Amino acid sequence: MASIEDLFKVVKSRFTDDSHSAPASKDVSIPQDLLFKCPRCGGVVYNEEFVRAMKVCPKCNYHARLTWQERLELTADTGSFKEFDAEMRSLNPIGFPRYEDKIAKMQEACDTREAIVTGECTIRGYRCVIGIMDSHFMMASMGSVVGEKITRAFEYAAEKGLPVVMFASSGGARMQEGIISLMQMAKTSGAVKLHSDKGGLYIAVMTDPTTGGVTASFASLGDIVIAEPKVLIGFAGRRVIQDTIRQRLPDDFQSAEFQQDCGFVDMIVERGMMRKRLSNILKLHGFPKETTAR
Repeated sequence: MASIEDLFKVVKSRFTDDSHSAPASKDVSIPQDLLFKCPRCGGVVYNEEFVRAMKVCPKCNYHARLTWQERLELTADTGSFKEFDAEMRSLNPIGFPRYEDKIAKMQEACDTREAIVTGECTIRGYRCVIGIMDSHFMMASMGSVVGEKITRAFEYAAEKGLPVVMFASSGGARMQEGIISLMQMAKTSGAVKLHSDKGGLYIAVMTDPTTGGVTASFASLGDIVIAEPKVLIGFAGRRVIQDTIRQRLPDDFQSAEFQQDCGFVDMIVERGMMRKRLSNILKLHGFPKETTAR
């Protein structure tokens, strides 16, 4: 029996081989979302199977990127989410060419105003403030609005005595906003400190990828730092670091597993267990359960 990989090769060859471009082939309809090819191991699975597995590769356990809607559905109790600052949107502080057009395109594609969605919800009955970065929105780069929404979320949590769960996923600072984007590193870090000084619990969850200025600021400041398996976590790129220090880096450098071995990450949690693990942490820290789990 032919494997899914063989099927993928056959389908691909039909669309790349000019010798098979006879007029009759125009009647062949191949669903675009039929198969998923893992970017890590190259394995091919049916997309339906991949989605059922919470977008985790069954061959190598790679945890693929989620939209903010998918992450929220997997994490928060149904109907419990109340969004903060939903209408906040970016301006163009340094006059970057066509920046407004890019933002408008991303807003339509991702059904959100910016690269992060923040709000209040319950996780298996435990009330908290949640933030979810969406890498589909300009690689979840952190500009003025992303930094402001994160800051306001921590300030709200500090005022209400709530824990914060922040899902980080970013390529770093947003170049289209220049130095203003870099200022968000200090701003968000200060908000985390304010929340911490008032005794708040902050759980940082690093997903694929967490890099650049986001790693260098609020994403690394959690009281508990969790990562999904095999995700990329780092600051500068691998090639830049190797060229700078003139040394070969380990093959698993900047992986979640490497970061855990070095003490940068406290625990690695499978996506299917994340919701339960978060609720257990909130329970262990004495937060009251307000509703029954769904």
